[in-house]
Amino acid sequence: MDLNAILHIDRLGARGEGVSKGRKGLIFTPFALPGETIRAEVDGERGKLVEVLTPSPDRVAALCPHFTHCGGCAVQTLRQPAYGEWKRGLVVDALRNAGVEAKVGALVAAWGAGRRRVTFHSRNDQRGEPHVGFMQARSHRIYEIDACPILAPGLAGALPAARRVADILKSLDKPLDIVVTASLNGLDLDIRGCGKLDFALEQALIAAAQDLDFARLSNHGQPLVERRAPDIAIGRARVSPPPGAFLQATEAGEEALARLVLEAVGAAKKTADLFCGVGAFALRLAETADVLCAESEESALAAALRGGRATVGLRRMTGEARDLFRRPLRAEELAPFAAVVFDPPRAGAEAQARELARSGVPTVVGVSCNAQTFARDAKILLDGGYALEHVTPVDQFLFSPHVELVGVFRKASAKPARKRRLLG
Repeated sequence: MDLNAILHIDRLGARGEGVSKGRKGLIFTPFALPGETIRAEVDGERGKLVEVLTPSPDRVAALCPHFTHCGGCAVQTLRQPAYGEWKRGLVVDALRNAGVEAKVGALVAAWGAGRRRVTFHSRNDQRGEPHVGFMQARSHRIYEIDACPILAPGLAGALPAARRVADILKSLDKPLDIVVTASLNGLDLDIRGCGKLDFALEQALIAAAQDLDFARLSNHGQPLVERRAPDIAIGRARVSPPPGAFLQATEAGEEALARLVLEAVGAAKKTADLFCGVGAFALRLAETADVLCAESEESALAAALRGGRATVGLRRMTGEARDLFRRPLRAEELAPFAAVVFDPPRAGAEAQARELARSGVPTVVGVSCNAQTFARDAKILLDGGYALEHVTPVDQFLFSPHVELVGVFRKASAKPARKRRLLG
């Protein structure tokens, strides 16, 4: 270990760490910025920032006093436009490394009012008292916070709510994750890790939900009490997601991604939304097109279809509960569609991409939160005769190394539908 290494930072890495060259290879130092000379403690490839000797001209003060202690944010001190160039570069690099040539547009900033969901962790200390907060940077210890500036206003009561829940369950002495979502009708909490609860603890939690005016409180996806439907808005529709269901991180992020999807799909009248979740794209597509929704999580699919049925003026939405990793829609099943949208988890959609590559669908739109797996799937589509028209990176995970993207593929032998006239 070198306790007094002097390093020059060349660039930011994929995790937001400053990258420099050491005698034995690359060194990754969190919170250091490109162009800086720093003093660091170095252990192998890991650096710990001790002092910034020559700061970057793009260095600014951190927004949050907990930065570098809380593990939630990786890059808070990099000024725009350098921050946006780094985020866009993550997508550019992933595509280039996979041998995919594409026009990558400017980064779309979609932070909006902040994140609408947060997961707090709770761990008891040696006295049996719970500590609630985020994991410390690069550790499994809890870092307690008083506020988080990147959360949406609807989560203003999330931290007191999580602390109340943790205090009620402290006798279990179990590590808990408390997922809090902002809905139109109040906070929606889902507790993970406590296991089956006895009657007394359930009643204490239900009383807390009453006192703190939760919309819903669940134990690992099973509602204990639902005082009001925890609805969210998706286009013109209102949807009540199942506890802990996947949502885009910010409302602005969902709207930005949906706008890009709708523009790409154009005037297609028969579409499919694969890995549809609770319908972030399907319910908007259904304003002008018939939509097949495919999703492995039956409760999420049911929520999307309920939202569609309850919304006046939407076109026909049908659904199929289907594991698209093990049983993707075959090329023959895809034949009727003028456009297909797929938005898989971080693992990507390799099996489904192979079937899409075999198909003749004129327009395929890929949405992804993982540029590496998107690049792999894009290569499959390109090898199957598609052209990658363009890729747009979307930043809804402010200060993190995560970036969303939308890629538009056209089949070389097919004509895309006319450009869609966006509603609203």
